[in-house]
Amino acid sequence: MAFMTRQDALDIQNEMPWAARERPQTIYQMLSNVARSFPDRPAISYQLFSGATDKAQTLTWQQFHDQCCQAANLFRSLKLGEGDVVALVLPNCLETAVATIGGMIAGIVNPINPLLEPEQISAILRETGAKVVVTLKAFPKTDIAQKTAEAVRHAPSVHTVIEIDLNRYLTPPKSWIVPLVRPKNPVQHHADCLDFNKAIARQPKTLSFADSTGDRVAAYFHTGGTTGMPKVAQHKYSGMIYNGWIGHTLLFTEQDNVMCPLPLFHVFACHVILMAMIKSGAHVVFPTPAGYRGEGVFDNFWKLCERWKISFIITVPTAVSALMQRKVDADLSTVKNAFSGSAPMPLELFNRFESATGIAVIEGYGLTEATCLVSANPPEGEKKVGSVGVPFPYTDVRIIKGTPDGPMDCAVDEVGEICISNPGVYAGHTYTEGDKNRDLYYHGDYLRTGDLGRIDAEGYLWITGRAKDLIIRGGHNIDPAEIEEALMVHKAVAMAGAIGQPDAHAGEIPCAYVELVAGATVTGEELLEHCKRHVHERAAVPKHVEVLAELPKTAVGKVFKPDLRKLAITRIYNAALADAGVDARVTSVVDDKKLGLVAKVSGSASAEGEAVGHVLGQFVRPWDWAK
Repeated sequence: MAFMTRQDALDIQNEMPWAARERPQTIYQMLSNVARSFPDRPAISYQLFSGATDKAQTLTWQQFHDQCCQAANLFRSLKLGEGDVVALVLPNCLETAVATIGGMIAGIVNPINPLLEPEQISAILRETGAKVVVTLKAFPKTDIAQKTAEAVRHAPSVHTVIEIDLNRYLTPPKSWIVPLVRPKNPVQHHADCLDFNKAIARQPKTLSFADSTGDRVAAYFHTGGTTGMPKVAQHKYSGMIYNGWIGHTLLFTEQDNVMCPLPLFHVFACHVILMAMIKSGAHVVFPTPAGYRGEGVFDNFWKLCERWKISFIITVPTAVSALMQRKVDADLSTVKNAFSGSAPMPLELFNRFESATGIAVIEGYGLTEATCLVSANPPEGEKKVGSVGVPFPYTDVRIIKGTPDGPMDCAVDEVGEICISNPGVYAGHTYTEGDKNRDLYYHGDYLRTGDLGRIDAEGYLWITGRAKDLIIRGGHNIDPAEIEEALMVHKAVAMAGAIGQPDAHAGEIPCAYVELVAGATVTGEELLEHCKRHVHERAAVPKHVEVLAELPKTAVGKVFKPDLRKLAITRIYNAALADAGVDARVTSVVDDKKLGLVAKVSGSASAEGEAVGHVLGQFVRPWDWAK
């Protein structure tokens, strides 16, 4: 269908109500439909290494269907019902996709970021009551198996761990060597262990149980990013199928080949891409277990696009920034568009990418709490650089501000909180923890995203900041995006993150951390002078700019600001203690569920306790003695 303007989206929506649309009711129905329509077409391809001629494996839609059924049958054989949870602590591989869909068919799948620490993984396992965990068998150059084992040790509900051995993707002699050098797993836990591929091979290729009769919660995804400890969001079949429907209706056909170096434990890869592939019959390629983070992926990226005749690239601004530091050294004539999400793309980076590649960039917006998709720049219409496009059909976006008289809609181009109602919003039940759903909605079913934004006269949505990221300097609100945009103008800066650093007088004042373009050199002092010229509001000019070798990022490339705040708290508190001549230092900053970020101080509590309290008591952020 045509999708060039906001009116086109409304026209599609006005054809009939969402409830009247002919669509599958369950993930299994959607998978069965595509397997019947395109049994021999490629569904998913994967390569362990990033070279354009390295070994790759592909599953057809019939093969993928069969293996998903086998996985679902395996999970049911382990006494999982529709309301029980199978957790996945996995990088990308074919088995990850199989286990993800199989878990949704059998029960509730809970993909977990394997880069999390064992304490966070175990906390999610306990929160969801997971009974089965699918993870890696110990393998060189990764500690996923060891971290998962430690997490399972503290998750009493887990009774079975199923391991995937990546050695099957290797060829001799490497495949002979791995068993000899495979790291030992020193952690013992209480759960039974199975081999994933051996276990599913014993299962039938058709469902051995009745499919769900209708809509239900089938996935838990933890939040990825800017608020410290993860929260767990609930996703229903209807929301995931809505994402697949959008992809099929507006973007993909069975002829498309989609490059997706993003992790399947995130909604972007799972719901926006995998669901759209299942609905449309398109073919998705996952290069390396770590995607964009994989060794050689950026260096080989363009050649990989040529190898697979890619028509659609899935990316994020941080990945685009890295790609622009490599020469375009392949035939990209098959590539139609690059779809970018996770954060708005700076104008300079947008222009640099389109100029170097000739590929149009489509910026979009989604979030875990809404089962992802919300809006996108129309593929064939006007693309407003910096905006995240127009809302999709059946998605209603309102910009709302709180007032003494209650929530009110903002005027055109007036900034407020972005609030969403669509088939992906599970109103009243977004998070597994009931307390976290309080005050999360306006007018009953409009999800409060926490993102600040505006809608222009043509219906385009612009994200202007993050409500929780606002720097509040003496009661004055400062949008960190203005500082970040100013720093991104500098030719040496690849990425920037602005936050509020603690201040004894103003509460907090702006500071920034930057990551440089490869080979570039610039000092923090030089960047401070740059900000004085390019940040338009005097109060927003940062008081400190620091160059880091690499900015901390989430799995999908967002700057992870809690880690930057920890750096700033440590730097400011230690400077204050040193200036006061107090023999104590902040050795860590931890995320406390009730108190937020807490500075842990080492020193003599008896000798220096009162002095530390006097110095650090000037700041808003709490502190405590390190144990």
